[in-house]
Amino acid sequence: MKKVVKTIYAPKAIGPYSQAVIANGFIFVSGQLPINPMTNTINMDITGATRRALTNVKSILDVAGSSMEKVVKVTVYLTNMQSFAAMNEAYKEFFPDGDDSICPARACVEVHALPKGAVIEIDAVATIE
Repeated sequence: MKKVVKTIYAPKAIGPYSQAVIANGFIFVSGQLPINPMTNTINMDITGATRRALTNVKSILDVAGSSMEKVVKVTVYLTNMQSFAAMNEAYKEFFPDGDDSICPARACVEVHALPKGAVIEIDAVATIE
């Protein structure tokens, strides 16, 4: 059985997909662009864009009853791999890499283009209990 997650605190889906789906003890969060859901503006600065995309992920997880601490897998899509270091610095604000933390598994890939001309898109999988 699966359950669709919807929230006004993250951008609406721009196609035939859900913001997230809960199934078998996991929440699968669709790729989040750096769109502010309140103003519908998109952040093009990689640091701010990373923060915005991850804030959108966090908002969806919170509404679903999960959290960033329960994230087990993240995929980051960048339009320019030269942005990797700046993205990583903002990413660490959401997933600290200290001795006592367990960061999620992650893939980061460079893509030719993203919807709405975005510089980053981030999806995630988390447990939900």
